[in-house]
Amino acid sequence: MEKGAKRPDRPPVAHAAVRAAVAAARERANGLPLFAGGRSFGGRMTSQAQALEPLPGVRGLVFFAFPLHPAGKPSVVRAEHLFSVAIPMLFLQGSKDAPAELDLLQQTVAGLKGHATLELIAEADHAFHVPARTGRKDPEVLAAALAATVRWMSVQSAKPPS
Repeated sequence: MEKGAKRPDRPPVAHAAVRAAVAAARERANGLPLFAGGRSFGGRMTSQAQALEPLPGVRGLVFFAFPLHPAGKPSVVRAEHLFSVAIPMLFLQGSKDAPAELDLLQQTVAGLKGHATLELIAEADHAFHVPARTGRKDPEVLAAALAATVRWMSVQSAKPPS
């Protein structure tokens, strides 16, 4: 992305970037609980990095619009690595997110047996945009997603580290 390329880096490069970001955050965290994650591809690369080798000091993962599959190609193949993640995960997902068919996402989260929480945002798409007919504006939707994240992080922070 920094190079202005149209395609993101390959996973090994993205995993290294995640690890570097976590290391920098850990240095600055001053003992505060540390969480990692990202939006869409960034969240998937963070979860893959955690599945390959735990991210030191990270208490949980937060995913905004996790891309479970390519749009229009329902599958759970991109979720297989999640079963190797042993820390709590929060999925913030729009109910109309094309790269995460709702029933497949719900099945995936249920299959993670208590390691995952799903916060659905009604009518939101992959960018957390909602139709005007809902009466909500994008900033309200994002504020609700962030409030859900803060609540979840507060609960996770109160638990002893795993």
